[in-house]
Amino acid sequence: MTAIQTENKAMDKVKLRSTLTALGMLPVLVILALGFHFLSGRFLSVNNLSIVMQQASINTVLAAGMTFVILTGGIDLSVGSILAASAMVGVIVSLYPEIGMLGVPAAIGVGLLCGMANGVIIAYLKLPPFIVTLGSLTAIRGIARLLGGDTTVFNPDLPFDFIGNGTLFGIPWLAIIALVTILVSWFILKRTVLGTWIYAVGGNLEAARLTGIKVPLVLLFVYAMSGLLSGLGGAMSAARLYAANGLQLGQAYELDAIAAVILGGTSFVGGVGSIWGTLIGALIIAVLSNGLILVGVSDIWQYIIKGLVIIVAVGLDRYRLKGLSRT
Repeated sequence: MTAIQTENKAMDKVKLRSTLTALGMLPVLVILALGFHFLSGRFLSVNNLSIVMQQASINTVLAAGMTFVILTGGIDLSVGSILAASAMVGVIVSLYPEIGMLGVPAAIGVGLLCGMANGVIIAYLKLPPFIVTLGSLTAIRGIARLLGGDTTVFNPDLPFDFIGNGTLFGIPWLAIIALVTILVSWFILKRTVLGTWIYAVGGNLEAARLTGIKVPLVLLFVYAMSGLLSGLGGAMSAARLYAANGLQLGQAYELDAIAAVILGGTSFVGGVGSIWGTLIGALIIAVLSNGLILVGVSDIWQYIIKGLVIIVAVGLDRYRLKGLSRT
């Protein structure tokens, strides 16, 4: 084999690896969708796909915020509780007709404040993100219950209900908001200096500090972003349900968000990952939930199957990329 042939073969392997890395978990998503359609005969119907998009939307928004955090090597366990508190504030504000539409910015603002509180403690007091956000998970859940008097707050005349139940040219508003969130997140991560700093902090925090990156400000930003998007998720949830409940709403949402990020190929130790991968991960979780219901799988087995599929899919993806790195 000549030197030119060897070089071409090496280049082909690099191109193959780049292509497969870019595809990520997309093949798994396609296989699941086709499999559920084969088993149910209606998964790929227009109506059902619209339902899947709605089901994936709120998790996509939360997972986008979680991506920022995990890229720095952190974690945010409080997103479900922040969503519940934000939704509660949004519904309460909407009960006043003259300012009802302010329920959306109020919900987002509450989420931003909660995220900034997490960020200040983690970035400047240097406490572990797991402990801080675990404490926030409980404390903010309590605040949500206090705000609603430990009961469900309804507003059948919610002025921003179109966000949760309306469409634009046949596309659910929830899905549009989720897609815009992904696009904005992609722009920040891939087209700004701040995005470069986020990857640098996750790759090697000490090295990032030595190069002059203001690490505390980066950490404050990512937790603020996670909180803000959790607040947006709260507004979306309130709009869909016409109600908020401090005890039940958002329970375990942080687990789905983390699963979507990891399924999407973002490294738990930080520094590696993409927002598009997170979108694929969120869609996989939504497809699993919807497809298992369509084929008549019981709720108990749904949890078991979803957990196993996530573990196997991530394991296969890591094995595939490890094998490609040796070629």
